Amino acid sequence: MNEYVSFDIGGTTIKYAMVNDTGQIFEKSSFRTVDDASVLIKQMLEVINQFKKRHQISGIGISAPGIIRKDGYMITGGSISSLNNYHLAKVLSDKAKLKVTVDNDANAAAIAESWLGAAQNIDNYLTIVLGTGIGGGIVINGQVYRGAHGMAGEFGWNIITQPDLTRSLESYSLNWRASVVNGLVRRFNESQKQFDDSHDDIKDARIIFDLALTGNSVAKRVVSEFVEDATLLIINLFANFDPDKILIGGGISSNPQFMNILQASVDEFIRRHESLNRIKNDALGRLETAKLHNDAGLIGAAYQIKQQVLSDK
Repeated sequence: MNEYVSFDIGGTTIKYAMVNDTGQIFEKSSFRTVDDASVLIKQMLEVINQFKKRHQISGIGISAPGIIRKDGYMITGGSISSLNNYHLAKVLSDKAKLKVTVDNDANAAAIAESWLGAAQNIDNYLTIVLGTGIGGGIVINGQVYRGAHGMAGEFGWNIITQPDLTRSLESYSLNWRASVVNGLVRRFNESQKQFDDSHDDIKDARIIFDLALTGNSVAKRVVSEFVEDATLLIINLFANFDPDKILIGGGISSNPQFMNILQASVDEFIRRHESLNRIKNDALGRLETAKLHNDAGLIGAAYQIKQQVLSDK
């Protein structure tokens, strides 16, 4: 059975593991993300070389943020600016002497859900990854849709509120409102500091949710707006793509309380939308939690390199 080194590059941490042909994950760990491509390559090589001592590695799969070409060239690297215009697949392959595939993190999550998760035997579905920003994976007729330049699924770039044209339009995008880190967490901390100069930044969204439930007025407002913005994204995607399912991923999706609140909000907004409400029982897909949660990137990255290795035989 083949074994692969799998990396899931995030804005805060880089997870890694060995993954086999059946999607089994073992020896999983992580290190902190540094916005320096040369340092990241060095750290990844250290992991690979350690695994080489114990395993016969067939290839390396990488899930990463940003716009990524089929050949693993990163046009953008999300919040990791040193990966902009960087040929991650080639650089790592040349140094590790192994085949390397690189895919967008949301696409990797979508592929993983089709392989082992909540989208098995489904041909048309979307994944939304709520993390540092918002990523999206689009599967149409059983195939991941990447667009002409690898940009498809950048749901977080959508603007859903009236902008102030004296500021960057992107500051009004979903990435800065309905993501967990750049949206919910950032907006809570900035709001709290307006009247509490001594406020220490909270980095864990769970704490903010708990504050909202216990009556903190700032947390209640920010959480309410966060859920509403995520809801608008979801109902727009139902209208645009007509998927069988929309799967919510990212760490926050493992919180049943959040998913219940989000589902209730989506149900309410659909009832308030005359056309969607009319067809909700006959022609509207379902909102569900992605099954694989934080392992989706690792599994999806492994699936891509597995397919590459099989096709080369």
